Amino acid sequence: MSGTGCVARAQTGYTLDVAVTSAPVCVGTMRCITAAFLRQRAVPAALAQDVVVVVSELVTNAVEHGLGGGMVGLRVRDLGWELLVEITDDNPAPARLCPPTDEREHGRGLLLVAALSESWGVSDNGRATWAAFRPPLGRPRCR
Repeated sequence: MSGTGCVARAQTGYTLDVAVTSAPVCVGTMRCITAAFLRQRAVPAALAQDVVVVVSELVTNAVEHGLGGGMVGLRVRDLGWELLVEITDDNPAPARLCPPTDEREHGRGLLLVAALSESWGVSDNGRATWAAFRPPLGRPRCR
């Protein structure tokens, strides 16, 4: 990942932590890293696809609305009964769901997050946006 401004941290247990420089080029990298982690965890393909879309939307929001030049963090945790995604940035202004309009080209990402995840929200300090997913019961575990 040299030259992309992305830095992967050590993967511990069932958690993936990645920090990236706030740049549009890293959104695709974050999608790929997340997809690889979900494959390793034997997450069903349909659920993995939803999680990757949500990661893409939240990382894009962090890059577009974060404070320029800062870092964007991604954490994906597989708790077995729940998958949690958390995106952090340096901007204390919380993400807000806004109704789409015909005139706006942007602003539909959080609608996708709300539609694809079980639940989502923003931390008290506004710097983290999270989404939770419920995997099917009895899914096979990775070896």
